[in-house]
Amino acid sequence: MATLSIHFDPAVIARLTSASGDDTIHVTLSLGGGSAITEATPVVPHGPLAALMQAGLLKPDTVLTFHQRRAGRSGRAVVTADGQLIVDGHSTPFPSPSKAAEAVTGNVINGWTLWHTPDGFTLDQLRQKLDVQ
Repeated sequence: MATLSIHFDPAVIARLTSASGDDTIHVTLSLGGGSAITEATPVVPHGPLAALMQAGLLKPDTVLTFHQRRAGRSGRAVVTADGQLIVDGHSTPFPSPSKAAEAVTGNVINGWTLWHTPDGFTLDQLRQKLDVQ
């Protein structure tokens, strides 16, 4: 009996878990040619977070958060392998930290200083580390 193995990119999983009941998710499966297992093409990060990811300061699947106590707002986003951010409650990835922050706050805001890594660093602090290297 044949075995079927399906591997999803973390961005796909994040999109599926954030989908609402009204969203339509399309998944396409195709049969590979031959019996050899083909390796997935590595995803190369691009955009504003690419340099941090290429330097190893930020990794795919990192959960970024923020909390604005006075405004009573908080946010959570996941870094995709291609350097975008998937924000909880939004099905489309955002290309920059500021656009992702704006989606949560409703205001134009500097996402580099707003989002924090699990270690407590802002993206701006990571960018400063990059400048020192």
